[in-house]
Amino acid sequence: MPLPLANTSVFAVPRSMARSDEKRLNRERRFMKMGSLQEGSVQSQSIGNVSMIWKKRTAFLGCALANYADIQWQFGAPRTAPPREFSGIMIHRRQFLLGSAATLGCWRRRATGFPGYAFVANGGERSVAAVDLTSFSVTRQIQLEGAPTAVVARQEQRRIYALSPQNAAIYEIDAVDLVVRRKLSLGGTAVSMRLDTGTNALWVLCRAPHLLIRVPLENPKLQAASRLKLPGEPEDCELSRDGRMAVVSFPQMRSVALIDLAKPALVNVAHAGDDPRSALFRSDGRQVVVANRRARMITVMDVKTGGILVKLPLPVEPENFCVKADGGQIFITGKGMDAVVVVHPYWTEVAETVLAGHAPGAVAISAAPEYLFAANPESGDVTVLEVATRDVLAAVKVGQEPCFITFTPDNQYALVVNHRSGDLAVIRLATITQGGSQRRSRTAPLFTMVPVGVGPVSAAVGRF
Repeated sequence: MPLPLANTSVFAVPRSMARSDEKRLNRERRFMKMGSLQEGSVQSQSIGNVSMIWKKRTAFLGCALANYADIQWQFGAPRTAPPREFSGIMIHRRQFLLGSAATLGCWRRRATGFPGYAFVANGGERSVAAVDLTSFSVTRQIQLEGAPTAVVARQEQRRIYALSPQNAAIYEIDAVDLVVRRKLSLGGTAVSMRLDTGTNALWVLCRAPHLLIRVPLENPKLQAASRLKLPGEPEDCELSRDGRMAVVSFPQMRSVALIDLAKPALVNVAHAGDDPRSALFRSDGRQVVVANRRARMITVMDVKTGGILVKLPLPVEPENFCVKADGGQIFITGKGMDAVVVVHPYWTEVAETVLAGHAPGAVAISAAPEYLFAANPESGDVTVLEVATRDVLAAVKVGQEPCFITFTPDNQYALVVNHRSGDLAVIRLATITQGGSQRRSRTAPLFTMVPVGVGPVSAAVGRF
């Protein structure tokens, strides 16, 4: 034990204790020297183990000494001199405590939660699960009258909107009190819902009847403001980044419709090839990329004229899309190949095909660092690729039939919705970053798993 001195701000460590580590290391050196004269796999393995221990201990002591030297430079040497009759190494108490804290800082930083909720749409039990991302547990199951298939979040207003397609109903959920505040039933059957942040409105695509309905969110009463009649049975809808235009796909008509949302009115209905299931705008809004699923092709069209610019064959059926933040790359997955197809929309070319996982489905990109997460429903895992290098960094086991991926706004966690197992898998991005391409096993640990309900299909995250 350290021996206290008369001055309580200083304590001493006897030389026998201070040099104990040095003696132990000297014994290990002699052991290694003796072992080097022997032969055999057992001796070689022992020497390797001792060498590994020596390197780890040297690195730890080096870190401690570096921290101690830095603290001594900042605070200086102790002012009180030690008594002459004691022969030992003197350490100032403040320096010792700070040095210990700095040494512990060499270890990996612990994970912290995110101050917000993940709202998960449970299609199997007609509810939205509110998952507290600080404790990673379900705070409340918010019951709805219909099964939700999509949820979107309004961060500033602290509101969540859930869509139930059976009766085309919209539910407004208070993200603070976790209760349903307003409800609107549009009638018929809905397909999808899109949030226009510029005008604070929801655009709901209905299949029966064939309508595109605008629902303002700032009015005291939740009600439809406009209903645009469509020329056929729609499949999907997407908005441009500036919120001025929308594109709706009609597989049976083999065409897409371009819509001016300000009026709203149909601008053009153009032929888009065989089986156009979905479409999206290029980031500048000048072109539309149409996914021809059965034809395994994407068709690039001009927005002004509605004409076809180019058709690009693909090795997969284009089912799932993910666009990089700057709009320069589109990542596509689908049936036909265990791969992700990379398309450059501004160069109108297929850049490359990257092998990733087994039958990848839903894809999503984290902001910083830029990692592409591809869900593999059949194998129950997620493949992580680095966007810049296309290297496969890790594969994470998440659950049964992962179908949706999103991220916390601070880019600390990836949240994976598992449809069959009914849970939310949480992946900490730091575990992937620290391993990187040098990871030997190409696997990354799962942070935690949160049971959320029956048949979850999508999720929205917000800081509330």
